[in-house]
Amino acid sequence: MPAARPLVIALGLALATTLVAGGADAAKKKHGSSSAKSTTSSACSDYYASVDKAWMDANPADPATGESSALGQLNALARQQQIDLLNAAMQSPQTANQKLLGDFWASGLDEASVEANGANPIAPLLKRIDGIRRDRDIAPAFAALHQVGIPVAFDFAADIDLADPSRNIGYFTQGGLGLHDPAFYTRSDADARALMARYADYVRKILTLAGTKPEKLEADAGAVIDIEARIAQASRPQQAMQDPRSNYALVEVGGLKKQYPHLQLTDFLAAQGVNDTRVSLANTQLFAQLDAMVDTLKPDAWKAYLRYQVGAAMAPYLSKAWRDVDFDFRGRVLRGEVAPRSRQQLVLDAINQAGGPILASEYVARYLPLATRARAEAVADAMRDAMSGAIDGNTWMSAEAKAAAKAKLAGLKIEIGAPAHDPAFDVKPLGRGNFGDDMLIASTWRHLVEMRRIGRNDGERRWDVLPQQPSVGYDPMKNHLIVTAAALQAPILDMTADPREHYGALGALIGHELTHAFDGKGHLVDASFAMHDWWTPADTAAWNARTAQIVAQFNGYRYPELSSNVNGGMTATENLADLAGLELAWNALAKTQGGTLSSSEKQKFFAGWAKLWPQHLTAEGAARLAASDQHAPGMWRTNGPLANLPAFGESFKCKAGGSMQLSESKQTKVWR
Repeated sequence: MPAARPLVIALGLALATTLVAGGADAAKKKHGSSSAKSTTSSACSDYYASVDKAWMDANPADPATGESSALGQLNALARQQQIDLLNAAMQSPQTANQKLLGDFWASGLDEASVEANGANPIAPLLKRIDGIRRDRDIAPAFAALHQVGIPVAFDFAADIDLADPSRNIGYFTQGGLGLHDPAFYTRSDADARALMARYADYVRKILTLAGTKPEKLEADAGAVIDIEARIAQASRPQQAMQDPRSNYALVEVGGLKKQYPHLQLTDFLAAQGVNDTRVSLANTQLFAQLDAMVDTLKPDAWKAYLRYQVGAAMAPYLSKAWRDVDFDFRGRVLRGEVAPRSRQQLVLDAINQAGGPILASEYVARYLPLATRARAEAVADAMRDAMSGAIDGNTWMSAEAKAAAKAKLAGLKIEIGAPAHDPAFDVKPLGRGNFGDDMLIASTWRHLVEMRRIGRNDGERRWDVLPQQPSVGYDPMKNHLIVTAAALQAPILDMTADPREHYGALGALIGHELTHAFDGKGHLVDASFAMHDWWTPADTAAWNARTAQIVAQFNGYRYPELSSNVNGGMTATENLADLAGLELAWNALAKTQGGTLSSSEKQKFFAGWAKLWPQHLTAEGAARLAASDQHAPGMWRTNGPLANLPAFGESFKCKAGGSMQLSESKQTKVWR
């Protein structure tokens, strides 16, 4: 419910996590995959099959989801660990935070109480909305709903100041729509019209549940669609929001009252606890439109819109009638889900959304041993050193680009496990037996935590994923790389495995994300966080040549379970990052070992990589991923990059020109 970071939305690059559940089945040999014969073949013909055969034999694709994967199992493990924590907190809490989490969990699992409470949790909010009588009552209602984590009309969130990245500022940005893309409200094609018809039906159902009388239903639903259409018309297209600068325009808070008198934005800021003197407000057209709408539209129209927004935001946390309506549209139509989430999963997701940092603190304390964190930090330090050496030794970057890259690397922060600082866990007490109330209390706290960031320096760095969620990611607008606590488990960091595997798995994933700071998109953001292309034309040409080579390589691989090949163009960025990560990790391992690795020790490194990617897909799952996933399927994430590494061929004595060792002229090189 809290608004997302505006710059993350704008840039579309942040936290480009490699931990994607799903992947590829070991398909039939004629499809370029591993058959019963090929799974027993040598490393030089199909390394994926040689390492991952046992996993593949034991883990068929889940028919419900169409996929299974080692990283999917890691995600499932992390979820179960969270559930175990919550069960323990519910049964025998030892601390105030555990009691809070236990009460939240218990109230969510108490379906009988949820049913009995019906829409009671949102009754005070609806009563507040029903109290709107005049135009001047509308803006305070906006502010009140934002306070409880239900952003309406527009979004307001904290993020870094592009002119001073050491500070967080408040961003007024576009929002307030039930559909994520403003274009849906203005498109006239058949698909858009069909979606809008389904959406209008959803609006009517939510309003009915929220108490709209039958005789007013069509008028109120029409008012909701009309208001959202007006907002959409003044919103910028998604494509235009790709540049973070499009969301950035500092304005003095003191001038907002005169410029937007009906929106009462100064009072809005005060209600959120924000007292900074400047905020960002880039889309003046939208806010002028909203200001005029508050002045000209009848209060009854706004009451319908706000009742709908409250109902839609809270529907997953209310009784079954609400949840069914929510799933039929948002689950089935928008997300393509075939079945609702289990009760446990729904409640866990809700707790993470509204109280995630509290659960994170407990998770890290139980599941991240000091020795594991220390090992991960050592690997990360070695990877940073390898990145520095790779920049120095690079043969395709200009001197200017190398200098810019070194400056960016010097400022790059790596955090392992969890953020350095927890927010204050000053949440009001929660009670068992009223999940909806608890959700609103926790969401109010989460919103307040974000508001407290505004006007402060960025010393307490916000993570955009929670430590209990497996992720290795890089945030370009903060030049910040994170490895979550949940990721520091097998197959990413198996503390029982050979230490060389740590570099092939965790090290390569860190390297993958490190290279995103300097790749075809990373070069558009410099060390000072400014949107600035620090490559020369020759640097760009050299990168494009490598991209073309990796595209051609992966275009030649058959997609498991399909009759078509991998889309080398769509997966090129991630394929290059996989290769770059392995190059860097190999250099880091060699340096830490003093260059004295035996063949068997070298092979452990590559085994660590292969153990990340075993995956099974059904034909349906493969088709879905082939159409949308920017990562290659697991078989080719394993074999494809390795075929470009002479170190792999040397370790296994593979002949050049074979399936696992490309000839030198066809090898792509990023950082070697």
